[in-house]
Amino acid sequence: MYSNRDPSLRKSGAGNIFIKNLHKSIDNKALHDTFSVFGNILSCKIATDASGLSKGYGFVQFEQEEAAENAIQKLNGMLMNDKKIFVGPFVPKQEREGAASTCKFNNIFVKNLSESVTEDTLQEIFGEYGKITSCIVMREGDGKSKCFGFVNFENPEASAKAVQELNGKKFDDKEWYVGKAQKKSEREQELKERFAQSKHKGTETFQGVNLYIKNLDDSIGDDSLRELFAGFGTITSCKVMCDNYGKSKRFGFVAFQSQEDASRALSEMNGKMVSRKPLYVAVAQRKEDRRAMLQSQFSQIRPAVMQTSIAPHVPLYPPDTPRLRQLPFYGLPPPALVPQARKIF
Repeated sequence: MYSNRDPSLRKSGAGNIFIKNLHKSIDNKALHDTFSVFGNILSCKIATDASGLSKGYGFVQFEQEEAAENAIQKLNGMLMNDKKIFVGPFVPKQEREGAASTCKFNNIFVKNLSESVTEDTLQEIFGEYGKITSCIVMREGDGKSKCFGFVNFENPEASAKAVQELNGKKFDDKEWYVGKAQKKSEREQELKERFAQSKHKGTETFQGVNLYIKNLDDSIGDDSLRELFAGFGTITSCKVMCDNYGKSKRFGFVAFQSQEDASRALSEMNGKMVSRKPLYVAVAQRKEDRRAMLQSQFSQIRPAVMQTSIAPHVPLYPPDTPRLRQLPFYGLPPPALVPQARKIF
C-alpha cells in the first residue's frame, strides 16, 4: 500500500476488516472487486500457505472507516461461491489472545486415557455434567488410540464444572488431564508465561523434576516408560519422542510432581538394564543451559589439550654449531646445497 507517515492512523487499524471462510478459488482480485464498491481500498490480501494456496481468509483496508463499517454490515453472512463468509473488524493478535484467556469455553481436551477408553466411555462420564454436542477419541491410522480426545458441551458452565471435577481424577489407574481445548497460539502464550514465571521465581523451584532418559529399546512406548518410573512417585507427564513415521527416537522425558521423587528415580534408574540395554537418566535441561554447560566444559578442556599436545622445543643442533639459513623450498634444493661444477681448462 502507499506509504503513510501518520503513525496514529497506521497503528489504529481504522478501516481494516477481516474476512474468513472464503472459498479457495477466491484470489486478491476477486476480493478487491467484491469490496471496492464500498469505498477506496488501500490494501487487499488473501492469506496463502507456502505453496501459494489460499488459507480461506484475508484482509481489506479501506481509506475511510465508514466504508469498512458499510462493508461489514452488508457482506457479513453473505454467500460467496456457495460459502457463507464472515466479515468483521480486524482485531490485533494481542487483543485476541487476551480475550481468549478470559472467555468461556465449550470444548474440553482430555489426555492420558487408557487404550480401552472409547467415545461411549467419555459420553458416559462427561454426560453427567451437561448436554454433549460432540465427543471423539483421537486414533492412529490403524485404529489404535492416541490416548487423548475432545468433548464439546452445549453449555460453557457444564464445561467449566467438568474441568473442575474431573481434572486429576484416576480412571483405570491413569490420572486424567482435563482442561480447556486450546489453539496453538494459546498454548504458546501459556508456555511463555510459565517460562517467564520460572525465570522470575528462580530455577531452584522448578529444577530437577523433569528427567531425560535415553538408550531406550524400540519396544518401549509412553505406557511402558510410565510403568518403569511409576514406583518413585506421582508422574505429571511421560513421553517417548518419535519421528514423523511414529518410530521411537530411543529417548524421552518423565516429569515428577516433586523433586524428591525425581532424585530417587535418577539415582536408582540410571544405568539399570531394561530390555538388555542400560538406561541413561539425567536431569532434563533447556537448550540454552546445555549449550552454556558444554561451552564451559570445552573452555576448561581446551587449555589442557593445548599444553599436552605441544611438545617442548628440543634443539636439533648443539648450541655452538653454526646453522644454515633455511630458505623456502619450491621444488629445488637451496643453492648452497647444490655442488658447484668444476671449471675445465
